[in-house]
Parts: sequence; C-alpha cells; structure tokens
Amino acid sequence: MTQFERAMNQLDVRVIHANTPQAKGRVEKMNGTLQRRLVKEMRLANIRTIPEANGFLKEVFIPKFNAQFGVVPKKKKDLHRKLSKMQKSELSRILSIQSERKVNNDYTIRFKNSYYQLKETQPTTVYKKDKVIIEEHLNEELKIALRNNYLDYFKLPERPKKEIEIKLPALTKTKPISWVPPANHPWRTQNFNTRKCTAVKAEIV
Repeated sequence: MTQFERAMNQLDVRVIHANTPQAKGRVEKMNGTLQRRLVKEMRLANIRTIPEANGFLKEVFIPKFNAQFGVVPKKKKDLHRKLSKMQKSELSRILSIQSERKVNNDYTIRFKNSYYQLKETQPTTVYKKDKVIIEEHLNEELKIALRNNYLDYFKLPERPKKEIEIKLPALTKTKPISWVPPANHPWRTQNFNTRKCTAVKAEIV
C-alpha cells in the first residue's frame, strides 16, 4: 500500500485504480500536454524560480488552460463529503509520511541513518522489539507513535558505538528506581550534559 492509499484509507475514501490503458488515456494525455506545453510556456515567460513558477501557474497558465480545455459538468452538485471532527483533528497525522521501525535492545530507533533515543518515561509501555510508526509531518516535524501515543525521544548526535543490552524490561509512565543506566548510556550522558549546562549558566549569572 502506498502512502497515498494508506492516507485515503484512513480518511475512508475508496481509491479506484485505472488498471486499463483506456481508463488511463485521459490522464496520460493530460500529463503529456503538461510536460510538453507547460515547460515551454514557462521558458517563454522567463520563469527562473519556484515562487515565480507557482505564481505563473495560478495567475496565468491554469486560467488559460481551463478556458481552452475545460468541460462544463453535467451536474453542478458537489458530491465531496465533509471531514468529521475526528478526521480534522488527525489530518496532520493522516497526511504524514509513515514508516514502520523496530525498537532496539537499548531503546533506540534507527531512521534514515539517524538514531533516536527513547526517554526513560513514556506515555505508554514500550517493550524491546516493539514496532513503532515514524511520522514525517508536512511541517518537517518527526513523531514516533505507538498504540495511539506519541513517544518522548531525543536525537542522538551520532551512531551509538555499541548497542547495549539494557536489563530494563520496558519503559513505562513511571521512572524505574531499582535500575541504574550504565555509564555509557545516552540517558546518563544527556542528564549529565543538562546538569553541567545548568551549573555553568548559574555560575555566569
């Protein structure tokens, strides 16, 4: 399933595939027209930047193209279905690019050659080898979802030198008291850097 099909499925929209050349004929003809004609008209209009291209499309090309090739519909009734309140509230999540990843033994997640460390306390229980969903939102925000909850994490500056087999069975809402992270674990490193920065700031003030 593609990202588009997944998003449409979550919006309760049925995707009708054009599986025959006859069904794809109008689309392919339109694409061919745009690929040939649009590029030439942009060159004649001396378009050099993306903002100029967007303005040209909206103000010049689309109105001219629709006036020449537009067809009046047989029925003027709008058959678009309005989004529900739940769909509107989750639109950012639905329209994000979603990828599945697995939680490593040290509670890190690798995604696009970057490593993300899950924090010690989480809104839901996180086990090793759990499958999470990485959401890339349109505003370039990255979220990690598990069982309808967004996990707390921080990005590691580099790849961990060695994956640590953490004895902690799971991450929960409460911070574990009996278990102490090893000295080389990012949890300790992050806490140490935070305390160090706070101390330096207090001294400067």
